[in-house]
Amino acid sequence: MELERLDGEWSVCRLWSLARLDLTAPYLFVGKTDGELSAVCPTGLCSSLDCEKREDGWRGFRVAGTLDFSLIGVLSGISSVLAAEGIGIFVISTYDTDYVWVKGEQWAKAAAALERKGYRFRP
Repeated sequence: MELERLDGEWSVCRLWSLARLDLTAPYLFVGKTDGELSAVCPTGLCSSLDCEKREDGWRGFRVAGTLDFSLIGVLSGISSVLAAEGIGIFVISTYDTDYVWVKGEQWAKAAAALERKGYRFRP
């Protein structure tokens, strides 16, 4: 399976409101429930958001291509490899694919573990 690195550092934010969201940003993942508003975005975008609190220092990748809904075990395979190495993950799934983040200090270890198990990062 091919993976694509996401450039730069990412942040996970808890938001006060949706008022300052820049929906023209290339990447901005937003989640809203009855108890919270959250966003995941490149760290540089955080200053334009109405953040209550945030955690910086994430690095990410996505599964390359469009995943059919009938596929089984895509995230399970990735998470199992990383869990065996003691690496925690943060995941978001979209209509087309899955996005996975690890803390920046574990990025090299995570990429190496995935490559040992047959995952390939696109250049």
